[in-house]
Amino acid sequence: MGDGSFRGGVHPFDGKDMSKDKPVAEYLPKGDLVYPLSQHIGAPAKPVVAPGDEVLAGQLLGEAAGFVSANVISSVSGKVKAIERRMLATGVISDSVIVENDGHYELAPGLGTSRDPENMTKEEIRSAVKEAGIVGLGGAGFPTHVKLTPKDDSAIDYVIVNGAECEPYITGDCRLMLEEPERIVAGLKAILCLFEKAKGVIAVESNKPEAIARLREASKGEPRIEVQALKTKYPQGAERNLVYAVTGRRLNSRKLPADLGCVVSNTDTVIAVGMAVCERMPLMRRIVTVTGDAIAEPQNFRVKTGTNLAELVEAAGGFRKEPAKVIAGGPMMGMALTVLDIPVTKTTSALLALSQDEVEELAPTDCIRCGRCVRACPSGLVPQKMREACERYDLDLFERLYGMECYECGSCTFACPARLPLTQSFKQARKAVMGRRRKAQAEKQAGGKS
Repeated sequence: MGDGSFRGGVHPFDGKDMSKDKPVAEYLPKGDLVYPLSQHIGAPAKPVVAPGDEVLAGQLLGEAAGFVSANVISSVSGKVKAIERRMLATGVISDSVIVENDGHYELAPGLGTSRDPENMTKEEIRSAVKEAGIVGLGGAGFPTHVKLTPKDDSAIDYVIVNGAECEPYITGDCRLMLEEPERIVAGLKAILCLFEKAKGVIAVESNKPEAIARLREASKGEPRIEVQALKTKYPQGAERNLVYAVTGRRLNSRKLPADLGCVVSNTDTVIAVGMAVCERMPLMRRIVTVTGDAIAEPQNFRVKTGTNLAELVEAAGGFRKEPAKVIAGGPMMGMALTVLDIPVTKTTSALLALSQDEVEELAPTDCIRCGRCVRACPSGLVPQKMREACERYDLDLFERLYGMECYECGSCTFACPARLPLTQSFKQARKAVMGRRRKAQAEKQAGGKS
């Protein structure tokens, strides 16, 4: 077992007091629902409906196009208005199914009935997760049925539930741990049915003592499940850090958690698995924290996927003052928005509105070689040297400096007294390296066919 911590990391202002005591409130959409067919890692889903079709809540709108892909499910009943391109929070333009909500939320036949995962085969459990369209709800969007299908089930000895929620301001997972601990345990038990030798660990940062207590009470009498308190430090919830903090095993970009005997899933993802397997309910909702000092009434909402973000701002009382910056997600790894006409997708965790943009107000200065970025980096990299490689667009040097081990957590940028845009540079360099690798692979395959 690990000691609950990892090297490096930072302690940003967490801002969680604004919404952590606000119970999750149900929000029903007012306008049309927008379902992007690409809201997950992997191939976009293929539409299986057409304009004019009547659909029910829980009905398939887009079918997974391959193993690494995910179904897209309607969260409402109504009529398909169009299939057209819409923008996501990431700036990506995706083909999307537009559904006019009839307000009845009529479920598709067969949904909402209970079943016992212990009486199901592994294939049936994995099929239920795939059909439900579940992806990593922590933000990565990796199809969960793929994660639950390693090469060797018997090699998995840890199933880790990521309850760290280390990103500042976001409190949705914390509320779920307080309000629905039994569902977390039920989802974890369903996953453990796939891995007979595995131990379930619900890992929670120590700044959530009430959540830890409720999870321990909910898992009492479960010999294969324990709740582990982790040190409160950003980015504790990053997969590599979490695996090390819980098991002491080191993960890098060339390995998957399964290579180290681990399966890692976010808290809400585990709940979604439990709902799919035990309740025959596909993924149709998302917990979204709407917060920040520019929001009148910060809240946590249970939202139908496809809901417009602008509606959630209105539901939280609107803007208390004109925001200088609006972010989809948290301040460390979120994406700045220029418009709010964007749908809630499976990976939408929060909308953060800030009255001041500290990044814009403070101009960068020269690097003073203080080494704070090195001490902060959880991956043990040298951001100062990586930035120099980025400035020269020397991708070979960037790779030799292990730049691809960066997972863009933002710790170096946060720690930098010169306010240099380190993470942004690394994000662009990593994208360029991956593009170069894809091109080389394509040329290699083309050469082999000629």
